[in-house]
Amino acid sequence: MSASKQTAFDYIDEKSGVITDVSDKIWDYAELSLREYKSGELYAKVLKEEGFTVEHPFDNIETAFRASYGSGKPVIGILAEYDALTGLSQIAGSETRKELVTDGNGHGCGHNLLGAGAMAAAFAIKKYLEEKGEGSGKVILYGCPGEEGAATKAFMARDGVFAECDAALTWHPGNVNQVTSGTCNTCIQTEYKFTGVASHAAGAPDKGRSALDAVELMNIGVQFLREHMPDSARIHYSITDAGGDSPNVVQPKAQVLYMVRSIWVKDALELQERVDRIALAASMMTDTKMEKKFIDGCSNTVPNKVLESLMWDNFNDLGVCHYTEEELKYAKALYDSVEMKSDKLPGDATEDSSDIYEYVDEKSKHGTTPMNEFLVPYLYYEKPRMGSTDVGDVSWCIPTAQINTSTFPAQAPGHSWQNVSCGRTSIAHKNMLLAGKVIAATAIDLMEKPDVLQAAKDEFNKKMKRYGGYTCPVPQGAVPVIPGEKM
Repeated sequence: MSASKQTAFDYIDEKSGVITDVSDKIWDYAELSLREYKSGELYAKVLKEEGFTVEHPFDNIETAFRASYGSGKPVIGILAEYDALTGLSQIAGSETRKELVTDGNGHGCGHNLLGAGAMAAAFAIKKYLEEKGEGSGKVILYGCPGEEGAATKAFMARDGVFAECDAALTWHPGNVNQVTSGTCNTCIQTEYKFTGVASHAAGAPDKGRSALDAVELMNIGVQFLREHMPDSARIHYSITDAGGDSPNVVQPKAQVLYMVRSIWVKDALELQERVDRIALAASMMTDTKMEKKFIDGCSNTVPNKVLESLMWDNFNDLGVCHYTEEELKYAKALYDSVEMKSDKLPGDATEDSSDIYEYVDEKSKHGTTPMNEFLVPYLYYEKPRMGSTDVGDVSWCIPTAQINTSTFPAQAPGHSWQNVSCGRTSIAHKNMLLAGKVIAATAIDLMEKPDVLQAAKDEFNKKMKRYGGYTCPVPQGAVPVIPGEKM
Protein backbone atom coordinates (compact mmCIF):
# COMPACT_ATOMS: atom_id res chain seq x y z
CA MET A 1 0.00 0.00 0.00
CA SER A 2 1.24 3.49 -0.86
CA ALA A 3 1.80 6.13 1.80
CA SER A 4 -1.19 8.08 0.43
CA LYS A 5 -3.49 5.10 0.87
CA GLN A 6 -2.15 4.34 4.33
CA THR A 7 -2.85 7.93 5.38
CA ALA A 8 -6.40 7.54 4.10
CA PHE A 9 -6.86 4.26 5.99
CA ASP A 10 -5.47 5.76 9.18
CA TYR A 11 -7.95 8.61 8.86
CA ILE A 12 -10.89 6.18 8.62
CA ASP A 13 -9.58 4.49 11.77
CA GLU A 14 -9.25 7.88 13.46
CA LYS A 15 -12.82 8.77 12.52
CA SER A 16 -14.24 5.29 13.17
CA GLY A 17 -16.15 6.47 16.24
CA VAL A 18 -17.95 9.17 14.25
CA ILE A 19 -18.66 6.79 11.37
CA THR A 20 -20.06 3.97 13.52
CA ASP A 21 -22.08 6.47 15.56
CA VAL A 22 -23.76 7.71 12.36
CA SER A 23 -24.44 4.13 11.26
CA ASP A 24 -25.97 3.22 14.62
CA LYS A 25 -28.13 6.35 14.73
CA ILE A 26 -29.44 5.64 11.23
CA TRP A 27 -30.16 2.07 12.44
CA ASP A 28 -32.09 3.57 15.37
CA TYR A 29 -34.06 5.96 13.14
CA ALA A 30 -35.03 3.15 10.71
CA GLU A 31 -36.76 5.61 8.39
CA LEU A 32 -38.56 4.40 5.28
CA SER A 33 -38.04 5.47 1.67
CA LEU A 34 -38.24 9.25 1.18
CA ARG A 35 -39.04 9.69 4.88
CA GLU A 36 -35.37 9.72 5.98
CA TYR A 37 -35.66 13.19 7.51
CA LYS A 38 -33.52 12.58 10.60
CA SER A 39 -31.03 10.53 8.59
CA GLY A 40 -30.57 13.20 5.94
CA GLU A 41 -30.19 15.93 8.57
CA LEU A 42 -27.61 13.86 10.44
CA TYR A 43 -25.49 13.31 7.34
CA ALA A 44 -25.69 17.00 6.40
CA LYS A 45 -24.60 18.02 9.92
CA VAL A 46 -21.69 15.56 10.18
CA LEU A 47 -20.41 16.28 6.67
CA LYS A 48 -20.50 20.05 7.23
CA GLU A 49 -18.54 19.57 10.44
CA GLU A 50 -15.98 17.54 8.49
CA GLY A 51 -15.49 20.41 6.02
CA PHE A 52 -17.62 19.35 3.05
CA THR A 53 -19.80 21.73 1.08
CA VAL A 54 -23.29 20.28 1.55
CA GLU A 55 -26.51 20.75 -0.43
CA HIS A 56 -29.52 19.40 1.44
CA PRO A 57 -32.19 18.93 0.11
CA PHE A 58 -30.80 18.09 -3.32
CA ASP A 59 -32.27 17.66 -6.83
CA ASN A 60 -35.74 18.53 -5.51
CA ILE A 61 -35.69 15.48 -3.25
CA GLU A 62 -36.26 16.51 0.35
CA THR A 63 -34.14 13.80 2.01
CA ALA A 64 -31.30 13.73 -0.56
CA PHE A 65 -27.96 15.49 -0.22
CA ARG A 66 -24.77 16.26 -2.14
CA ALA A 67 -21.53 16.74 -0.18
CA SER A 68 -18.40 17.79 -2.08
CA TYR A 69 -14.78 18.59 -1.37
CA GLY A 70 -11.87 19.58 -3.61
CA SER A 71 -11.38 21.06 -7.06
CA GLY A 72 -10.08 20.05 -10.45
CA LYS A 73 -10.07 16.63 -12.04
CA PRO A 74 -10.84 13.81 -11.69
CA VAL A 75 -14.19 13.93 -9.92
CA ILE A 76 -15.11 10.70 -8.13
CA GLY A 77 -18.70 10.13 -7.02
CA ILE A 78 -19.54 7.95 -4.02
CA LEU A 79 -23.10 6.65 -3.62
CA ALA A 80 -24.85 6.42 -0.23
CA GLU A 81 -28.22 4.99 0.81
CA TYR A 82 -29.97 5.07 4.19
CA ASP A 83 -33.60 3.89 4.00
CA ALA A 84 -35.09 1.03 6.02
CA LEU A 85 -37.83 -1.57 5.48
CA THR A 86 -41.24 -2.13 7.05
CA GLY A 87 -41.97 -4.96 9.47
CA LEU A 88 -38.36 -5.72 10.37
CA SER A 89 -37.92 -4.06 13.75
CA GLN A 90 -35.49 -6.19 15.73
CA ILE A 91 -33.43 -5.95 18.91
CA ALA A 92 -29.78 -5.46 17.96
CA GLY A 93 -27.41 -8.29 18.80
CA SER A 94 -30.19 -10.76 19.58
CA GLU A 95 -29.71 -14.36 18.51
CA THR A 96 -33.48 -14.82 18.13
CA ARG A 97 -36.35 -12.90 16.53
CA LYS A 98 -37.32 -10.18 19.01
CA GLU A 99 -39.08 -7.03 17.86
CA LEU A 100 -37.75 -3.76 19.22
CA VAL A 101 -40.95 -1.97 18.19
CA THR A 102 -44.16 -3.82 17.36
CA ASP A 103 -44.68 -3.74 13.59
CA GLY A 104 -41.78 -1.30 13.33
CA ASN A 105 -39.15 -0.74 10.69
CA GLY A 106 -35.65 -2.17 10.43
CA HIS A 107 -32.51 -2.02 8.30
CA GLY A 108 -32.84 -5.48 6.76
CA CYS A 109 -30.79 -4.39 3.75
CA GLY A 110 -28.07 -2.74 5.82
CA HIS A 111 -28.47 0.74 4.39
CA ASN A 112 -27.46 2.25 7.74
CA LEU A 113 -24.06 0.67 7.06
CA LEU A 114 -24.06 1.46 3.34
CA GLY A 115 -24.39 5.20 3.85
CA ALA A 116 -21.91 5.39 6.70
CA GLY A 117 -19.35 3.25 4.86
CA ALA A 118 -19.66 5.48 1.79
CA MET A 119 -19.18 8.49 4.07
CA ALA A 120 -16.04 6.84 5.51
CA ALA A 121 -14.63 6.62 1.98
CA ALA A 122 -15.48 10.29 1.37
CA PHE A 123 -13.71 11.24 4.61
CA ALA A 124 -10.58 9.37 3.52
CA ILE A 125 -10.55 10.82 0.00
CA LYS A 126 -10.95 14.32 1.44
CA LYS A 127 -7.93 13.67 3.68
CA TYR A 128 -5.96 12.56 0.61
CA LEU A 129 -6.97 15.70 -1.33
CA GLU A 130 -5.98 17.91 1.59
CA GLU A 131 -2.51 16.35 1.47
CA LYS A 132 -2.27 16.82 -2.31
CA GLY A 133 -3.46 20.40 -2.38
CA GLU A 134 -5.70 22.61 -4.53
CA GLY A 135 -6.78 21.35 -7.94
CA SER A 136 -5.83 17.70 -7.45
CA GLY A 137 -9.36 16.36 -7.73
CA LYS A 138 -12.79 16.30 -6.14
CA VAL A 139 -14.92 13.81 -4.22
CA ILE A 140 -18.72 14.02 -4.17
CA LEU A 141 -20.82 11.96 -1.77
CA TYR A 142 -24.38 11.62 -3.05
CA GLY A 143 -27.05 10.89 -0.47
CA CYS A 144 -29.52 8.79 -2.43
CA PRO A 145 -32.67 8.11 -0.39
CA GLY A 146 -35.49 5.76 -1.19
CA GLU A 147 -33.65 2.86 -2.81
CA GLU A 148 -36.35 0.55 -1.45
CA GLY A 149 -39.25 1.65 -3.61
CA ALA A 150 -38.34 5.10 -4.95
CA ALA A 151 -35.09 4.61 -6.93
CA THR A 152 -33.93 8.20 -6.59
CA LYS A 153 -30.63 7.56 -8.39
CA ALA A 154 -32.67 7.03 -11.55
CA PHE A 155 -34.37 10.42 -11.07
CA MET A 156 -30.94 11.97 -10.49
CA ALA A 157 -29.61 10.24 -13.62
CA ARG A 158 -32.54 11.59 -15.65
CA ASP A 159 -31.68 15.07 -14.37
CA GLY A 160 -28.03 14.76 -15.42
CA VAL A 161 -26.66 14.86 -11.87
CA PHE A 162 -23.85 12.35 -12.42
CA ALA A 163 -22.47 14.03 -15.56
CA GLU A 164 -20.15 16.03 -13.31
CA CYS A 165 -18.27 12.85 -12.31
CA ASP A 166 -15.61 10.79 -14.05
CA ALA A 167 -16.51 7.57 -12.23
CA ALA A 168 -18.73 6.33 -9.39
CA LEU A 169 -17.99 3.83 -6.64
CA THR A 170 -20.21 2.22 -4.03
CA TRP A 171 -20.79 -0.92 -2.00
CA HIS A 172 -23.57 -2.93 -0.42
CA PRO A 173 -23.68 -4.90 2.84
CA GLY A 174 -23.90 -8.66 2.32
CA ASN A 175 -22.80 -12.04 3.61
CA VAL A 176 -19.81 -12.46 1.30
CA ASN A 177 -16.71 -10.46 0.33
CA GLN A 178 -16.63 -9.82 -3.40
CA VAL A 179 -16.52 -7.35 -6.25
CA THR A 180 -19.82 -7.57 -8.08
CA SER A 181 -20.04 -7.87 -11.85
CA GLY A 182 -22.69 -8.77 -14.37
CA THR A 183 -25.99 -7.01 -14.84
CA CYS A 184 -29.46 -7.17 -13.32
CA ASN A 185 -33.05 -6.40 -14.24
CA THR A 186 -34.61 -3.12 -15.21
CA CYS A 187 -37.58 -2.52 -12.92
CA ILE A 188 -40.63 -0.24 -13.35
CA GLN A 189 -43.32 0.29 -10.71
CA THR A 190 -46.75 1.66 -11.60
CA GLU A 191 -49.85 2.05 -9.45
CA TYR A 192 -53.35 1.66 -10.91
CA LYS A 193 -56.38 3.20 -9.24
CA PHE A 194 -59.88 2.15 -10.27
CA THR A 195 -62.94 4.20 -9.34
CA GLY A 196 -66.45 2.79 -9.59
CA VAL A 197 -69.85 3.37 -7.98
CA ALA A 198 -70.90 2.16 -4.53
CA SER A 199 -74.20 0.37 -4.20
CA HIS A 200 -76.00 -2.21 -2.06
CA ALA A 201 -74.62 -5.51 -3.31
CA ALA A 202 -77.93 -7.34 -2.76
CA GLY A 203 -80.59 -4.63 -3.05
CA ALA A 204 -79.26 -2.69 -6.04
CA PRO A 205 -76.28 -4.53 -7.60
CA ASP A 206 -77.15 -3.18 -11.04
CA LYS A 207 -76.49 0.36 -9.82
CA GLY A 208 -72.95 -0.46 -8.70
CA ARG A 209 -69.68 -0.53 -10.63
CA SER A 210 -67.03 -2.52 -8.80
CA ALA A 211 -63.50 -1.16 -8.72
CA LEU A 212 -62.37 -4.37 -7.03
CA ASP A 213 -63.74 -6.35 -10.00
CA ALA A 214 -61.53 -4.21 -12.22
CA VAL A 215 -58.45 -5.00 -10.13
CA GLU A 216 -59.25 -8.71 -10.20
CA LEU A 217 -59.82 -8.72 -13.95
CA MET A 218 -56.58 -6.83 -14.47
CA ASN A 219 -54.73 -9.41 -12.40
CA ILE A 220 -56.29 -12.26 -14.41
CA GLY A 221 -55.28 -10.55 -17.65
CA VAL A 222 -51.69 -10.23 -16.46
CA GLN A 223 -51.65 -13.91 -15.44
CA PHE A 224 -52.47 -14.84 -19.04
CA LEU A 225 -49.80 -12.39 -20.26
CA ARG A 226 -47.13 -14.37 -18.42
CA GLU A 227 -47.22 -17.13 -21.07
CA HIS A 228 -46.37 -14.60 -23.75
CA MET A 229 -43.45 -12.67 -22.29
CA PRO A 230 -39.70 -13.50 -22.26
CA ASP A 231 -38.40 -16.02 -19.74
CA SER A 232 -36.12 -13.34 -18.29
CA ALA A 233 -39.03 -10.99 -17.54
CA ARG A 234 -40.88 -10.82 -14.22
CA ILE A 235 -44.16 -9.21 -13.14
CA HIS A 236 -45.18 -8.81 -9.49
CA TYR A 237 -48.21 -7.13 -7.94
CA SER A 238 -49.74 -6.11 -4.63
CA ILE A 239 -53.35 -5.01 -3.99
CA THR A 240 -52.82 -1.86 -1.94
CA ASP A 241 -56.51 -0.99 -1.51
CA ALA A 242 -59.24 -3.63 -1.76
CA GLY A 243 -62.03 -1.09 -1.41
CA GLY A 244 -63.30 -1.84 2.09
CA ASP A 245 -64.28 -4.66 4.43
CA SER A 246 -68.01 -4.96 3.76
CA PRO A 247 -68.95 -7.66 1.22
CA ASN A 248 -72.50 -6.25 0.91
CA VAL A 249 -71.17 -3.01 -0.59
CA VAL A 250 -70.02 -2.82 -4.20
CA GLN A 251 -66.48 -1.49 -3.79
CA PRO A 252 -66.26 2.00 -5.34
CA LYS A 253 -62.46 2.17 -5.20
CA ALA A 254 -59.53 -0.22 -5.42
CA GLN A 255 -55.85 0.10 -6.13
CA VAL A 256 -53.07 -2.25 -7.24
CA LEU A 257 -49.30 -1.76 -7.49
CA TYR A 258 -47.41 -3.50 -10.30
CA MET A 259 -43.69 -4.11 -10.73
CA VAL A 260 -42.45 -5.01 -14.22
CA ARG A 261 -38.93 -6.34 -14.73
CA SER A 262 -36.86 -7.21 -17.78
CA ILE A 263 -33.14 -7.00 -18.45
CA TRP A 264 -33.15 -4.10 -20.92
CA VAL A 265 -35.05 -0.85 -20.41
CA LYS A 266 -36.65 -0.97 -23.86
CA ASP A 267 -38.02 -4.47 -23.18
CA ALA A 268 -39.35 -3.44 -19.77
CA LEU A 269 -41.05 -0.40 -21.28
CA GLU A 270 -42.68 -2.54 -23.98
CA LEU A 271 -43.93 -5.01 -21.37
CA GLN A 272 -45.16 -2.10 -19.23
CA GLU A 273 -47.26 -0.84 -22.15
CA ARG A 274 -48.93 -4.26 -22.41
CA VAL A 275 -49.78 -4.17 -18.69
CA ASP A 276 -51.18 -0.65 -19.16
CA ARG A 277 -53.48 -1.89 -21.91
CA ILE A 278 -54.72 -4.73 -19.70
CA ALA A 279 -55.53 -2.19 -16.96
CA LEU A 280 -57.47 -0.05 -19.44
CA ALA A 281 -59.35 -3.11 -20.71
CA ALA A 282 -60.28 -4.07 -17.13
CA SER A 283 -61.75 -0.62 -16.55
CA MET A 284 -63.74 -0.89 -19.78
CA MET A 285 -65.10 -4.33 -18.84
CA THR A 286 -66.29 -3.04 -15.47
CA ASP A 287 -67.39 0.42 -16.55
CA THR A 288 -65.01 2.01 -14.05
CA LYS A 289 -62.48 4.80 -14.33
CA MET A 290 -58.76 3.93 -14.33
CA GLU A 291 -55.88 6.22 -13.38
CA LYS A 292 -52.24 5.18 -13.46
CA LYS A 293 -49.33 6.71 -11.61
CA PHE A 294 -45.62 6.12 -12.24
CA ILE A 295 -43.90 5.23 -8.96
CA ASP A 296 -40.31 4.50 -9.91
CA GLY A 297 -38.03 2.84 -12.42
CA CYS A 298 -34.42 1.74 -12.51
CA SER A 299 -32.14 0.31 -15.19
CA ASN A 300 -29.96 -2.76 -15.44
CA THR A 301 -26.30 -2.34 -14.49
CA VAL A 302 -23.45 -1.91 -16.97
CA PRO A 303 -20.36 -3.73 -15.61
CA ASN A 304 -16.96 -2.09 -16.02
CA LYS A 305 -14.08 -4.56 -16.00
CA VAL A 306 -11.38 -1.92 -15.53
CA LEU A 307 -12.99 -0.44 -12.42
CA GLU A 308 -14.03 -3.81 -11.01
CA SER A 309 -10.51 -5.21 -11.42
CA LEU A 310 -9.07 -2.16 -9.70
CA MET A 311 -11.48 -2.53 -6.78
CA TRP A 312 -10.63 -6.23 -6.45
CA ASP A 313 -6.89 -5.49 -6.39
CA ASN A 314 -7.39 -3.01 -3.56
CA PHE A 315 -9.75 -5.37 -1.72
CA ASN A 316 -7.20 -8.17 -2.05
CA ASP A 317 -4.39 -5.92 -0.78
CA LEU A 318 -6.41 -4.86 2.26
CA GLY A 319 -7.63 -8.35 3.10
CA VAL A 320 -10.89 -9.35 4.77
CA CYS A 321 -12.13 -8.96 8.34
CA HIS A 322 -11.58 -11.60 11.01
CA TYR A 323 -13.53 -12.15 14.18
CA THR A 324 -13.29 -12.88 17.88
CA GLU A 325 -14.64 -16.09 19.42
CA GLU A 326 -17.57 -14.13 20.81
CA GLU A 327 -18.39 -12.67 17.39
CA LEU A 328 -18.21 -16.09 15.75
CA LYS A 329 -20.45 -17.59 18.43
CA TYR A 330 -23.06 -14.93 17.76
CA ALA A 331 -22.71 -15.37 13.99
CA LYS A 332 -23.15 -19.14 14.37
CA ALA A 333 -26.39 -18.61 16.32
CA LEU A 334 -27.75 -16.40 13.52
CA TYR A 335 -26.52 -18.86 10.89
CA ASP A 336 -28.38 -21.68 12.69
CA SER A 337 -31.54 -19.56 12.91
CA VAL A 338 -31.90 -19.37 9.12
CA GLU A 339 -34.58 -21.96 8.34
CA MET A 340 -34.38 -21.98 4.54
CA LYS A 341 -30.68 -22.26 3.76
CA SER A 342 -29.41 -22.03 0.20
CA ASP A 343 -27.74 -25.05 -1.35
CA LYS A 344 -25.51 -22.75 -3.41
CA LEU A 345 -22.04 -21.69 -2.35
CA PRO A 346 -21.52 -17.98 -1.57
CA GLY A 347 -20.45 -15.55 -4.28
CA ASP A 348 -22.21 -14.29 -7.41
CA ALA A 349 -19.61 -15.80 -9.75
CA THR A 350 -19.00 -19.07 -7.91
CA GLU A 351 -21.23 -21.16 -10.15
CA ASP A 352 -19.62 -19.73 -13.32
CA SER A 353 -16.06 -20.91 -12.80
CA SER A 354 -14.81 -24.32 -11.69
CA ASP A 355 -11.67 -22.73 -10.23
CA ILE A 356 -13.67 -20.22 -8.20
CA TYR A 357 -16.10 -22.95 -7.16
CA GLU A 358 -13.31 -25.12 -5.78
CA TYR A 359 -11.72 -22.16 -3.97
CA VAL A 360 -14.99 -21.04 -2.36
CA ASP A 361 -15.98 -24.61 -1.52
CA GLU A 362 -12.74 -25.10 0.39
CA LYS A 363 -12.76 -21.70 2.10
CA SER A 364 -16.40 -21.93 3.15
CA LYS A 365 -16.10 -25.58 4.22
CA HIS A 366 -18.75 -26.55 1.70
CA GLY A 367 -20.88 -23.56 2.62
CA THR A 368 -21.06 -24.29 6.36
CA THR A 369 -18.93 -21.51 7.91
CA PRO A 370 -20.93 -18.94 9.91
CA MET A 371 -18.85 -16.05 8.52
CA ASN A 372 -17.30 -15.93 5.06
CA GLU A 373 -13.75 -14.90 5.96
CA PHE A 374 -12.37 -14.88 2.42
CA LEU A 375 -12.49 -12.78 -0.73
CA VAL A 376 -14.20 -14.43 -3.70
CA PRO A 377 -11.89 -14.34 -6.75
CA TYR A 378 -12.96 -11.80 -9.34
CA LEU A 379 -14.72 -12.83 -12.53
CA TYR A 380 -16.00 -10.37 -15.11
CA TYR A 381 -19.27 -11.36 -16.74
CA GLU A 382 -22.37 -9.81 -18.28
CA LYS A 383 -25.02 -12.33 -17.29
CA PRO A 384 -28.09 -10.96 -15.47
CA ARG A 385 -29.17 -11.46 -11.88
CA MET A 386 -32.88 -11.34 -11.08
CA GLY A 387 -32.81 -8.39 -8.66
CA SER A 388 -32.78 -4.67 -9.47
CA THR A 389 -30.88 -1.62 -8.24
CA ASP A 390 -30.88 2.05 -9.12
CA VAL A 391 -27.07 1.91 -9.15
CA GLY A 392 -27.78 0.63 -12.66
CA ASP A 393 -28.84 4.08 -13.82
CA VAL A 394 -25.58 5.60 -12.57
CA SER A 395 -23.67 2.92 -14.49
CA TRP A 396 -25.38 4.06 -17.71
CA CYS A 397 -24.08 7.61 -17.11
CA ILE A 398 -20.46 7.04 -16.00
CA PRO A 399 -18.14 4.09 -15.27
CA THR A 400 -19.37 2.50 -12.04
CA ALA A 401 -18.28 -0.37 -9.77
CA GLN A 402 -19.30 -1.80 -6.41
CA ILE A 403 -18.35 -4.39 -3.81
CA ASN A 404 -19.94 -6.41 -1.02
CA THR A 405 -18.44 -7.08 2.40
CA SER A 406 -19.51 -9.66 4.97
CA THR A 407 -21.48 -7.42 7.30
CA PHE A 408 -23.88 -10.32 7.95
CA PRO A 409 -23.46 -14.04 8.73
CA ALA A 410 -23.34 -16.59 5.94
CA GLN A 411 -26.78 -17.73 4.72
CA ALA A 412 -28.51 -14.68 6.21
CA PRO A 413 -31.04 -13.75 3.49
CA GLY A 414 -31.59 -10.23 2.27
CA HIS A 415 -34.28 -8.22 4.06
CA SER A 416 -34.19 -10.48 7.14
CA TRP A 417 -34.33 -9.95 10.89
CA GLN A 418 -30.88 -11.55 11.10
CA ASN A 419 -29.46 -8.67 9.09
CA VAL A 420 -31.18 -6.11 11.30
CA SER A 421 -29.86 -7.81 14.44
CA CYS A 422 -26.29 -7.93 13.11
CA GLY A 423 -26.36 -4.44 11.59
CA ARG A 424 -25.57 -2.71 14.88
CA THR A 425 -22.76 -5.02 16.03
CA SER A 426 -18.97 -5.06 15.80
CA ILE A 427 -19.17 -7.55 12.93
CA ALA A 428 -21.05 -5.05 10.79
CA HIS A 429 -18.91 -2.11 11.92
CA LYS A 430 -15.67 -3.85 10.93
CA ASN A 431 -16.90 -4.64 7.46
CA MET A 432 -18.42 -1.19 6.96
CA LEU A 433 -15.06 0.44 7.68
CA LEU A 434 -13.35 -2.09 5.38
CA ALA A 435 -15.73 -1.15 2.56
CA GLY A 436 -14.86 2.50 3.08
CA LYS A 437 -11.16 1.71 2.79
CA VAL A 438 -11.58 -0.31 -0.42
CA ILE A 439 -13.56 2.51 -2.04
CA ALA A 440 -11.07 5.13 -0.87
CA ALA A 441 -8.07 3.15 -2.15
CA THR A 442 -9.75 2.70 -5.53
CA ALA A 443 -10.55 6.41 -5.77
CA ILE A 444 -6.94 7.31 -4.93
CA ASP A 445 -5.73 5.00 -7.72
CA LEU A 446 -8.08 6.73 -10.17
CA MET A 447 -6.70 10.10 -9.09
CA GLU A 448 -3.07 8.99 -9.39
CA LYS A 449 -3.38 6.81 -12.50
CA PRO A 450 -5.12 8.78 -15.27
CA ASP A 451 -4.41 5.98 -17.76
CA VAL A 452 -6.51 3.56 -15.69
CA LEU A 453 -9.37 6.04 -15.43
CA GLN A 454 -9.19 6.64 -19.17
CA ALA A 455 -9.27 2.88 -19.80
CA ALA A 456 -12.45 2.66 -17.68
CA LYS A 457 -13.97 5.51 -19.71
CA ASP A 458 -12.97 3.89 -23.00
CA GLU A 459 -14.65 0.64 -21.94
CA PHE A 460 -17.76 2.57 -20.90
CA ASN A 461 -17.92 4.49 -24.20
CA LYS A 462 -17.57 1.29 -26.26
CA LYS A 463 -20.49 -0.25 -24.37
CA MET A 464 -22.64 2.84 -24.79
CA LYS A 465 -22.01 2.66 -28.54
CA ARG A 466 -22.85 -1.05 -28.53
CA TYR A 467 -26.01 -0.65 -26.42
CA GLY A 468 -27.24 2.56 -28.03
CA GLY A 469 -26.83 4.79 -24.97
CA TYR A 470 -28.98 5.42 -21.92
CA THR A 471 -32.76 5.23 -22.03
CA CYS A 472 -34.03 6.43 -18.67
CA PRO A 473 -37.05 4.48 -17.38
CA VAL A 474 -38.21 7.57 -15.47
CA PRO A 475 -40.41 9.82 -17.63
CA GLN A 476 -39.92 13.57 -17.72
CA GLY A 477 -42.09 15.33 -15.17
CA ALA A 478 -42.29 12.34 -12.82
CA VAL A 479 -41.22 13.01 -9.22
CA PRO A 480 -40.23 10.55 -6.48
CA VAL A 481 -43.28 9.22 -4.66
CA ILE A 482 -43.42 7.93 -1.11
CA PRO A 483 -44.25 4.21 -1.51
CA GLY A 484 -47.70 3.21 -0.29
CA GLU A 485 -49.28 6.66 -0.48
CA LYS A 486 -52.80 6.50 -1.89
CA MET A 487 -53.46 8.23 -5.20
